[in-house]
Order: sequence, then structure tokens, then C-alpha cells
Amino acid sequence: MKATELAQIALTEDCTGAIANPIYLSTAYAHQGLGQSTGYDYTRTKNPTRNAFEEAFAKLEGGISTFATASGMASIQLICNLFQTGDEILVSYDLYGGTFRLFQFYEQQYGIKFKYVHFEDITEVAAHINANTRAFFIEPISNPLMIDIDPAPYYILAKQHDILTIIDNTFLTPYLSTPLKDGADIVLHSATKYIGGHNDVLAGVVTVKDPELAEQLNILHNMIGATLSPFDSYLLQRGLKTLHLRVERSEENAQRLAQRCQTLDGIAEVLYSGRTGMLSLRLQPDYSVGALLKHIQVCRFAESLGGTETFITFPYTQTHVDMPDEEKDQRGIDQHLIRLSIGVEAYEDIENDLIQALQKSREDVTV
Repeated sequence: MKATELAQIALTEDCTGAIANPIYLSTAYAHQGLGQSTGYDYTRTKNPTRNAFEEAFAKLEGGISTFATASGMASIQLICNLFQTGDEILVSYDLYGGTFRLFQFYEQQYGIKFKYVHFEDITEVAAHINANTRAFFIEPISNPLMIDIDPAPYYILAKQHDILTIIDNTFLTPYLSTPLKDGADIVLHSATKYIGGHNDVLAGVVTVKDPELAEQLNILHNMIGATLSPFDSYLLQRGLKTLHLRVERSEENAQRLAQRCQTLDGIAEVLYSGRTGMLSLRLQPDYSVGALLKHIQVCRFAESLGGTETFITFPYTQTHVDMPDEEKDQRGIDQHLIRLSIGVEAYEDIENDLIQALQKSREDVTV
């Protein structure tokens, strides 16, 4: 997707000539008479501001329908309702802890099976397909270990077995990757992250290209009611206008920082796919994560990603806190691992801040 095309998609036609899309706060819409409607009846079902964002985002993704939800987890919950007791989903072994928690709930309460497999190995994935397999759930860049997966072979494998391919594209965004155009069935995002991009909106997005699947999700979206508010829909549309600029800058900063971190004392491992603004670092045992987080000045110790500010997150006690400790240790999510969402600040400020915090984290340990 070219930057100029992305910016143009974010604009909508308006009879007033307004450049910013109007915010329609009305929850109800008047009818001229029985059987007569403007197309808007009740804002949970359809809202002009949310509709403007959903239409723009569907074009961006190459889909026919987008469903804006109240959070990223609400978008995953919406998709979970496509399945029933006895169905089985094959899931990326390394993935966001909140998704793991929700899948545990659906498994315990509704008998939907979630099996965690290594999507780096298509032979392993194929071996786990059985008569009950209904979908693949893939993070193309996994959270938090940044394992880079090429989904393309799985689109072919899924079609052979008549199962759905679901892509959580939060890290990459439609600016770097459009899975629906490549063969995926469902693409979702925590729009709180790069899509909104300013750490001021909570939202999720689900997009599909199949009319029948779109109708199923439309019914569920309206029935469940986890729809996005008009103001938050406006903020997402605003975010689309700068998405290409923010992603390009954060990716550039992350690439430089990942290379620099290879040479820094105190860092045992750099986990970076080479794409997007997300990377993780594993500190050496004699460096303190707690001390590093205490000494950062430009970066922020916070539990989110994809915004204009650089965030450092400690997955062990934040994003993956509800995952059993033995499970975290087995998956490589240990107490030396930090996840960085690189922002759009001057690169030198980010690098210098990390270096000084690393140095002080060693001093704190050795004192």
C-alpha cells in the first residue's frame, strides 16, 4: 500500500466539505414512517462515524467488511463465536498473553480446543490437522519473542483442508502487510496500537473478504454489542492519515536500535524480525530488569505498543502475567526478557536512554 493511497483512503466524502470526518454521537435515528429508514436506526447496529472508518479500513485491507470493536480482545472474542464445542483451532505457540487467557476461557467454558503448535514448521502444523480442525490462528510476528512466520504456505494448506486462516496483524499493520490480499480469511488488529497510534483510544478491528463470513460476523457484532464508540471511531480514522509516517519512522528506529543492541554490554539476545517497530531484548543475568526500568528517562515503562512514544514492557508480569510460570519459562518468556515498542522520537534519544539505563542497571546489581 503506497503512502499516498493510504492517506487518501482515510478521507471520506462529506456534503459540507469538512476535512475531518464528522462525529455522530446520536444513539437513535428518526424514521419517516413504517418501513422507511435512512440506513441508520440504532447506533449499536450502525453509526455513520464508525461506518466511515470501517469502510476506509476494509479498502485498506482489501476486504469487503470491517467490524470495529471496543478493544483488541473484543475482536478476538467476536471471532471465537464463529466456533462451537468440539472445534479445534491450531494456534501460534508464542503469542500475546491476553489471547492465551481468552482461549483458555473458551476451552474451559465452551469446549473449543486450542492447540499450540510451531508455525515455523509447516510439517508439524500439518501433522496436527484432524477432522475437528476449523482454523489456524497465526501471529506473523509473534508476541513477545518476535518469531517471523511466513503465512503464505498456510493459506494453501488451509484451503486443502477447508479451514479458516486467521491472522493477528497488529504488529505489521496494513501498511506493511495485507494478508487478505494474499489468501487469509480473517485479519484482526488491536487497533489500540498502531492503527490509533497515539495511546488515546481502545479499539479492535476484524476484516473479512467472504460475503457469507461477513454476514455471520455482522450478526454477531450487532448481537454481542462490543461495537466501537463514534468518538473512538473518529480517532482511528485520524490515525489512518498518519499510519504510514509513524510506521516508517518506528521501523527505521527499531532497525537501528536492534543493530546497536547487538554490541551493547548487558544484552544477551536481540529478538527482532527486521520489520515493524517491535523488538525484544534478553538481558544478561547480572543486569537487573527492575533497575533498568527505574532508570529510563525517554522511554516509558508501560503495557502497550504502537504509539508515538517508546514503551518498554516486562512480559513476565505484564502481558503474560496470567500464563502459568512454568508455561512462560518453557516458552522462553523469562524474567530477563523485555519487549520494546519503538516510537517516533529522535533515534539518538532512544539509544542514549537505553544505554544509560543499562549501565545503571549493572551498577545497581554490583553495589
